[in-house]
Amino acid sequence: MRTPLPRPPLAGLLAVLAVLAVLSMLAGCGGGEEPTATPSAAPSSSGRPAPPATPTTSTTPAAPATPAPADPGTVPPPWLGTRVLPVRADGSVAPQETPPELRHRRFTLPDRLPPLPGTGFAARIASPAPADVIARSTWEPGCPVDRAELAWVRLTFRGFDGARHTGELLVHATAAEPLVTAFRGLWRARFPIEEMRITARPELDLAPTGDGNNTTAFVCRAVRGGTSYSQHAYGLAVDVNPFQNPYEKGTGADRVVLPELATSYLDRGDVRPGMLLADGPAVRAFGAIGWGWGGSWRSLKDYQHLSANGT
Repeated sequence: MRTPLPRPPLAGLLAVLAVLAVLSMLAGCGGGEEPTATPSAAPSSSGRPAPPATPTTSTTPAAPATPAPADPGTVPPPWLGTRVLPVRADGSVAPQETPPELRHRRFTLPDRLPPLPGTGFAARIASPAPADVIARSTWEPGCPVDRAELAWVRLTFRGFDGARHTGELLVHATAAEPLVTAFRGLWRARFPIEEMRITARPELDLAPTGDGNNTTAFVCRAVRGGTSYSQHAYGLAVDVNPFQNPYEKGTGADRVVLPELATSYLDRGDVRPGMLLADGPAVRAFGAIGWGWGGSWRSLKDYQHLSANGT
């Protein structure tokens, strides 16, 4: 008769069973999701590691995001400034219907000056203006202001693309600092400007195309339709975005609109970027330095015009 083997104590048996249960749970469940392993490359016949194996699981790749189309409003049409308009017998040009490409004008033109340092608003004043700057302006002997009284102002502005651009103005030296203050207000208000450069003498004799839009100050010329000098001839006036802010005088056959293609912008209720409005930030910025606005005149409207004496 065999001698029965001694049985382990009950408490010890229970402890062993508990340990085995815990080990089973750890082996079967794990502590969480395991990271996906990257297959290792087996050596190739050349002794160099072979490329990683291509996973066999097939997934449908996500479709690439379609890039947003470029805003056509920032691209000027190729014919801009080249279509000469018919001239009437008196030398004027009749107002024209605005082409579709210009009804919501928001063009970005290349800067002609190196950018001023920095990323925000900046301005530089040279007084008197350098001789080479005067030479490319409309100044000539006989203008109502001496060349030594003119200052060259370079400043930054926001384009219709929202980016920082650098432009220039030729102004009366006494107006340089106030104008920098006004244009700083336009910068802060994010008011867009298409271009800002000094008007050259040859431009005064160009055939009319009716689509110009240069923001400028000094131009040695008479008032429109008159013989006395304009405030521009003293460097004491600025025209801002002339196309978005046209000049209008008269009715019927005597009606004059400048630029001639900007007739759609005479609807001041249809507010579009770049327009000067009575309660807008640009008119307020110039009003803060004491300058008046031609859009408030009664006998005619010159929405682009801002001047030191209001005329």
